[in-house]
Amino acid sequence: MINSRRAWELLACFVVSALLAGGAFADSEECSERDDANCADGSAESRPAVASLGGPEQVDNRLHIDSNQVTPLFPSDFARGYFDWKERQADENGFTIGGDYSTAYLKASESLGEDDAFSGMYRLFGSWELSGDGQGNSGALIFKAEHRHAFGSNLAPGSLGFETGYVGLHLPPFSDQGGRLTNFYWRQRMKGGNLVFVGGFIDVTDYVDVYMLGSPWTGFFNFSFSTGSASIPTPNEGLSFALGGYLNENLYMIGGIADLNSDPTDPFETFDSFFSDHEHFTHFEIGWNTTRETAFLNNVHLTLWHADEMEQAGNPDGWGWNASWSRALNDQWIGFVRGGYAKDGGSLLEKTVSAGLAWQTVPGGNQLGMAYNWGEPNESTWGPGLPSQKTLEVFYRIQLFKELAITPDVQYIKDPALNPGASSLWVWGLRARFAF
Repeated sequence: MINSRRAWELLACFVVSALLAGGAFADSEECSERDDANCADGSAESRPAVASLGGPEQVDNRLHIDSNQVTPLFPSDFARGYFDWKERQADENGFTIGGDYSTAYLKASESLGEDDAFSGMYRLFGSWELSGDGQGNSGALIFKAEHRHAFGSNLAPGSLGFETGYVGLHLPPFSDQGGRLTNFYWRQRMKGGNLVFVGGFIDVTDYVDVYMLGSPWTGFFNFSFSTGSASIPTPNEGLSFALGGYLNENLYMIGGIADLNSDPTDPFETFDSFFSDHEHFTHFEIGWNTTRETAFLNNVHLTLWHADEMEQAGNPDGWGWNASWSRALNDQWIGFVRGGYAKDGGSLLEKTVSAGLAWQTVPGGNQLGMAYNWGEPNESTWGPGLPSQKTLEVFYRIQLFKELAITPDVQYIKDPALNPGASSLWVWGLRARFAF
C-alpha cells in the first residue's frame, strides 16, 4: 500500500515530467528582452505574463493590472514624475515596482465579543528581470514586503469572524502582525515562456485555486469567495517551490510544496522549519484557460491538495479537492461557480459551494459583486454537530481615480456555527485602496 506522502511524491514526478514534455511542444513567441513577460501577442500592455498562472495578487499580475487595466471615474495626473520614472526603470532596467496602502473597517450586528474592527496595511512589491533571451525565457527576482496594523486598540478585521461566532474570515489579510515578508523568490520562465518555476519565499494563494474575484484587496471580502472557498488550509507565506506550465495553448498544470509552519514575521526561522519539521502542504492543479490573455477570468480547473500532520499545532493530516469555473460573459459580466471538500487537515470548512456574479460599468471600472456560499464546518477542526453556514455578500467597488478605489460591502451570515444564540448576523464594511 502506498502511503500518502509517497503518493504525492509520485504525483509531483508526474507533474514535472508532463510539463517538461508539454512545454516543449507549445509554441513560443518572438519579443524584446524587456517585454518578454508580456510578449505572447507582442503587446506589453495587452496581457499579463506568458505563463504566469498566478492570481490577481501575484506581483507581476498586480503590477500589470494597476498600470494597464484600470478605468477611473475621474482622470488624474497624480505624481506624473514618479510614474514616468517607474516606466523608465521598467524599460531600461527591467525593474518594475509598485505599492499600495489599504484600510478597512467592519461592523457586526451580533457578536460574542468585539463587534467592530479597523486596520490598515502598506505593501511594497516589485519584479526585477535579471536575465532574458528575447524568446520568452527569463529570470526575475520577485519581492513583496508589508506592514499590517490595527488602529489603536481596535481589533483587526481578519479576527472579527471568530469574535462573531462565524467559522470563517470576514476579510482575511487585514491583521495586526506588523512587518512581514510576503514574497522573496526567483521566477524562471523556460521553454519559450510556457514553463515557469518559482522558488523562495512565496504566498501559495498566488498560485493555488486562483480566479479574478478572489482578491480581498479588490474583490470579495469574505474568505469563502477566495482560495478554496475556505476548504483549503493554505499555509502562511513561507518557503515554497512550484512548477507550472502549458501543455498546449489552453491546457495547463501546476504543482508545488510549501512549509506548513511558516511565519512571515520571522522569515529566517521559516527557512529552517521547512527542512527540519518536515510538515508540508502539497498541491496539484490541472486546468483549462479559454485564452492566456484571460487566464484567471475564463478558466475551469481542479485543485488537489494534501497537508501533513502538524504535531505542535495539533492538526491531523488531511487532503481535499476544489473545483472552479469562472467566465467573463462579456465586457461587463463575470460569473463563477466553485466548490470543495476537505478530509481533516485543519481547514475551516469540510464541504463548501460558492456561486456569484460581478458586473462592471466598463472594463477596469466600477464593479458590483454578489455571491452566495453554503459551508459545512470541518468536524475534525471544530467538533461534531455544528450547523451549516450560509453567507451572502454584496460589494460595490468605486474606482474614483486610477490610484484610489473605495468599496462598501455587506455580508449576511445565516446560522453562524459557533454562535448558537444568533440565528443570523450582518457585517457592514468599507475598504479603501490607494495604489502607487
